[in-house]
Amino acid sequence: MKECIFCDRESLEIIAENDLALAFFDACPVSEGHALVIPKRHVETYFDATPEEHGAISLLAGVVKDMLEKELNPDGYNIGANIGPAAGQTVFHFHMHIIPRYRGDVEDPRGGIRKVIPNRSCPRHCNEEKLH
Repeated sequence: MKECIFCDRESLEIIAENDLALAFFDACPVSEGHALVIPKRHVETYFDATPEEHGAISLLAGVVKDMLEKELNPDGYNIGANIGPAAGQTVFHFHMHIIPRYRGDVEDPRGGIRKVIPNRSCPRHCNEEKLH
């Protein structure tokens, strides 16, 4: 395994942690408050983590959300992970992004993460009012 920047705990400014996971702010934030939650154990993807790690990461995501609510009061959130190079993963230690969103940060936020592939946010047969 090559050196993992997320396994080097001394270089991270940890903002929250529990037995199996920890959280810190993203070094290249998409928005103010953009944080990452990772398992302490080195695993490459979400699918490599144990059910216990999934639970710890989910609980910690809630702690981070509460912190962000108090400090920044965002209007919404995007939460997700890139799994594999085709999905844009560049750090191969599973990490969940918690991205605070603010009214007006983009012109039209409808579709959220569905817009990750341009022009594919909603199939023609989709009734947006019923499904989204």
